[in-house]
Amino acid sequence: MVSLWIIITQRIPNKDSFFVIMNKTFVLILAALFTESAAYPQVHRMERRDTSAVSRTYNLNPVVVTGSGHHQRLKSTATPVHVLSAQEIREQGISTFDGALTRMMPQVSMSPNSMGTFLRLNGLGNKYILILINGQKLNGDISNNVDLNRINMSRVKRIEVLDGAASSLYGSDAIAGVINIITDQPTQNLISVTSDTRVSGHGQLTENVTLDIYKNGFGSYTSFSHDRADSYRNNDLEYVKGSDTETQQTIAPFFTGYRSNIIGQKFTYAPTEHLALNAGLDYSYKITDRPETRQDITGGTDYEMRYKGFRWNVGGIYKFTDRNSLQATFTVDRFRYGKEYDVATKDYQVGDYVQSKKQMMMDGELKAILGLAKNSTTIFGADWRKDYLTATSGNIEENVYSLAAYAQHEHKLFKDFTATLGLRLTHHETFKNHLTPKVALMYAPGNFRFRATYSAGFRAPGLDELYYHYFSVNRGKAQISFGNKDLNPEKSNYFSLNAEYRDEVIAVSVTGFLNRINDMVIKQNVKVDEASLAMLRREFPEMTDDQASKLEQYAVYQNSDKGDVKGVQVNVSANIFPGFNLSTNYVYTYARTKSGEEWTALERSMRHAATVAANYHHAWGRYGLNVNLNGRLQSKTYYPGYEDAPGYGIWNLHTTHSFDVAKWFFLEPAIGVDNIFNKVDDRIDSSQRKYALYSPGRMLVVGLKVKFK
Repeated sequence: MVSLWIIITQRIPNKDSFFVIMNKTFVLILAALFTESAAYPQVHRMERRDTSAVSRTYNLNPVVVTGSGHHQRLKSTATPVHVLSAQEIREQGISTFDGALTRMMPQVSMSPNSMGTFLRLNGLGNKYILILINGQKLNGDISNNVDLNRINMSRVKRIEVLDGAASSLYGSDAIAGVINIITDQPTQNLISVTSDTRVSGHGQLTENVTLDIYKNGFGSYTSFSHDRADSYRNNDLEYVKGSDTETQQTIAPFFTGYRSNIIGQKFTYAPTEHLALNAGLDYSYKITDRPETRQDITGGTDYEMRYKGFRWNVGGIYKFTDRNSLQATFTVDRFRYGKEYDVATKDYQVGDYVQSKKQMMMDGELKAILGLAKNSTTIFGADWRKDYLTATSGNIEENVYSLAAYAQHEHKLFKDFTATLGLRLTHHETFKNHLTPKVALMYAPGNFRFRATYSAGFRAPGLDELYYHYFSVNRGKAQISFGNKDLNPEKSNYFSLNAEYRDEVIAVSVTGFLNRINDMVIKQNVKVDEASLAMLRREFPEMTDDQASKLEQYAVYQNSDKGDVKGVQVNVSANIFPGFNLSTNYVYTYARTKSGEEWTALERSMRHAATVAANYHHAWGRYGLNVNLNGRLQSKTYYPGYEDAPGYGIWNLHTTHSFDVAKWFFLEPAIGVDNIFNKVDDRIDSSQRKYALYSPGRMLVVGLKVKFK
């Protein structure tokens, strides 16, 4: 199916950019029209029903893999998992990964800036969240924030979110939880081309094009994704430094614009019904688009941040029987970023690139999934991983390896009662041996489920936290960070209780949780005195006298804090009547951190958040209408030491109009409004002010989706 959106926006930056977009979409239509497509009967129609106008169902019991490590129905897993399907994401008019999570999961929040998106799950930050693509870690971070623009939304089949520690299955970093992106590769004989474009105000454009070929066990899946947005501000004023009353104009972006491209290719081959092989690669490129430095106004920059990623993997699965299989994967993930100058300076010319950081991860995993007894599933696995870091500042070039062995046994002990026991032994080159256990119990009478879970989390400090010797200059001020080779690993204990009712009409789930973290690694600010200043001048001879005179503090990584996160989640989804589904999710989170003897709110945490979605679908012959109203509401966001960001409520309306034009041609125009009530945070910038709402206001979205096959 080829999809193409032609979108009319509320605000078109200029006529030239609008015609560029129209020309690109016209070329895509021509390419699709001249693409040869194969016709096939019954199997073809079954595939088409998933996204056609004629058929639409709400699945309240999907297949998941993240909670248990093997495929099973959602109601059968002993560990609660949240699922966002591609269908739900599309119906809400969402085109980005961060949009999917924040619109549909209240326990997730995002704060974008030029150094990456600050992702938080139940109050805990990005470095505690393990992001996987088909079970394999997404590597590469910017100040401990994974570059989310590397995720290709054109291939997403579903997103599975596991709250809480999950190190027994997934190892280091899985303290706050796991986000696993499951991609889709059709396995029925077909040739299809898909193009999907979405445009809205402030130059926001996403374009996804895919070419899928599957024939007699061989599959080829090609994709291209383009994502861009312009920088913008909601208020052109900022407070003059040191003043609470005097203001001045600025062009410093409130939201930092960017351009991003992803090219992906995957091959699969299944020579027999027992063996399936795969190999794939993804190349990603992103560059910021910020206002340039000007003499007459503050806020411009001399350079853009440029990011590149290259990821490839090979793997396979051999199925001895339906319940016994052996899987192997090997992944290499490279990521680097730096500064690309677009303004000539004393030291650099336009186009010069200065690399800041380069990372590489190599990971190999072997896993056996076995049905050793009638009502049991046993997993044995081994994992080898090596991480590399090259940082220009301080001439750092370090690497570290880890080895792990793990086992998990899930057994139905007697009627309606299932127990899961898991244990992982990790040997880290620097931090030696660590055990992380897991125990999950489920009692399942009829349509009810009662679950209890305990799991341990483990996070080895990153190479930057161990070895950083970092110096940079931001707006004339020196920024210095030192790693600490004496850090201890961060450890956590996670407990949850869950009660759930699920049938074909309604699903209701209530979960209480507690997550306690010890030895949290933080950047501890150290005040500069005469002795330390002399040391810093020796360590960083490139520091100028003027920069040294303004230096007030530097940072050192330390184990100093404890974390305590507890809360309640409530999730309800109901098929009210044929064609109408209502879902609502609420989370109360009390997230604190302790430094010394003082407890304070975790930075960027919030107490209350909820998401609501109402979806109506009806078909008349070959035409189908889908109307989706969704909203996110949250209370104030805590910023200890700064002004808290106020709460807000955002509502969005999205409609799609589906046409089964022919067996080989599908058409879906769409129109929607983001931020219906024009909610914005337009407070004046200041050094003590933080934000939680980054919307530029109400925006109209119109489009067209097309598929040829």
